[in-house]
Amino acid sequence: MPTFPKHARAVIIGGGIMGCSTAYHLAKLGWKDVVLLERKKLTSGTTFHAAGLVGQLRTNANVTQLLKNSVELYDQLEAETGQASGWKMVGGLRIACNQARMIEIKRQATTAHSFGLEMHLLAPKEAQELWPPMDIADVVGAAYLPTDGQANPSDITQALA
Repeated sequence: MPTFPKHARAVIIGGGIMGCSTAYHLAKLGWKDVVLLERKKLTSGTTFHAAGLVGQLRTNANVTQLLKNSVELYDQLEAETGQASGWKMVGGLRIACNQARMIEIKRQATTAHSFGLEMHLLAPKEAQELWPPMDIADVVGAAYLPTDGQANPSDITQALA
């Protein structure tokens, strides 16, 4: 093991996606003396168990912006680092099977647009074209957010590291 530093500008505890992301962003800001501590190995905690679905729209503008920034990072991370990230921008569907849910989805689309996210309202057949196995017999409508996606949290963590 290398000599343990006696001082650091930042000490980050936890080698999951949050800890590695913090170290990555500090390094991008030019910080040189950043130490990341992990008790086992990178991604051995909750990051390993994460599903990896990345939906950006939340009711809070700040959290939505954070998730948009994450998608932008994931989209270029593999090219920047040479490390596979497992990121796939496959889009996300929100399905309504009754009018009340469709009203909620329309409100979500308005919110998405106000937060700068692209979100499209779809007829049932249009939603089925995006996901052909779907039975649309009881579908009233849907919304599609094309920049949502799926990631491999462990791979993203390794790329950030």
